[in-house]
Amino acid sequence: MIPPFNEGGVLPPFIGEDATGERQLPRSPYPSTMLSLVDRFASSRERVVILRGLMDLRASLRAAGLTEGLQWIDGSFVEDCETARRRPPGDVDVVNLVRRPATLTDDTDWAGFLNDNSDLINTSLIKSRFHCDAYFVDLDIDPICVAQQVAYWFGLFSHQRDTFRWKGLVQLELMEDDGAAKAALEAKERTW
Repeated sequence: MIPPFNEGGVLPPFIGEDATGERQLPRSPYPSTMLSLVDRFASSRERVVILRGLMDLRASLRAAGLTEGLQWIDGSFVEDCETARRRPPGDVDVVNLVRRPATLTDDTDWAGFLNDNSDLINTSLIKSRFHCDAYFVDLDIDPICVAQQVAYWFGLFSHQRDTFRWKGLVQLELMEDDGAAKAALEAKERTW
């Protein structure tokens, strides 16, 4: 479930009174589906273009063999930026936390894969092609390095850049079929 915006126009970092409670749920990152993301955020033409780009990025990652992992969705896209900043979002921030395909566990093979698929890990190429400010975490590297990268991205994404306001983000499964979300996005477009 994606919670409503709080008074600051952002997703709350947690629901309830005690962020440290063991049973405190829900909390960020909020598990969701692509369909729920479309239902919640496809509220303008600009947002629809961004969502289509996100779905295309997801499809490209899966087509390349990156099927196991999560995506953290954040930035002004999951904020009420139209009210707070008087503008639509320009993109969506994404952290792709992915496992290597079983056939690419060798570091040399993996390096070759990354070289052959640089369009899926190069931030500037992804942004121009998919409207996603996307970053990549390889979950099959040393666990200490994974922990450091995850802490960095979660710490960065869980606060607004300009106000430092604490906020929540959304989490998607990479393996999820986006067919229903695509249909819902097309249906929303037809209503305009």
